[in-house]
Order: sequence, then structure tokens, then C-alpha cells
Amino acid sequence: MDRILFALLCGLAFGILDVAVMIPMKFENRRKKYEALSSAFIERFMLGFLIPLVRLKIHPALTGLILGVGLSVPTALITRAYAPIIGIGIVGGVVIGFITRAVMG
Repeated sequence: MDRILFALLCGLAFGILDVAVMIPMKFENRRKKYEALSSAFIERFMLGFLIPLVRLKIHPALTGLILGVGLSVPTALITRAYAPIIGIGIVGGVVIGFITRAVMG
């Protein structure tokens, strides 16, 4: 499979999954909910997109861990929701890393 197509699929899957988890959450108003869901989708899409494309000389799961933490911490600091945001970033990053290793070799 083409690496860029695979990265797009990983990004879409992770973004959609993260938004699906957030849909039941309560927000102040409709606009804030739209902003939060859009922001979460873009952040997770980029994380899922980058992991298959970044080739460090380590296992892709470790690459996923590093990117998952690094790209999740700024949002966690802003929202003060550390555990769920960083946790989902770590789990998603590591899972995408293992999938990348299995599919891309």
C-alpha cells in the first residue's frame, strides 16, 4: 500500500474515532462544541497522518508514543484535561505505530 494513502487512512480513522468519543460530551453552546470537535479532529488526523510518514530509526510504536505525547501536550495544557487528551494521544499513537509496522514493514 502507498505510504501516503495509508497515512491518510490512519489520520481519518483516528480523527473520526476521537470525535465519536467526544460527541456525547456537554458544551456551553453549539458553537463551542463545533470548535472542540473540529479542533480534536484536526489534531488527531495530523497525529495519525504523521506517524506512518515519520521514519526514525526506532520501532514505529515508539515514534507513535513520542508524537502522541508531543502533539497532545499543548492541547492538554490549554484545556487542563491532561489525562484524557494525553492518554488518547499515547494509546492512539502506539496503536497506529504497531499497525504501521504490520502494514508497511
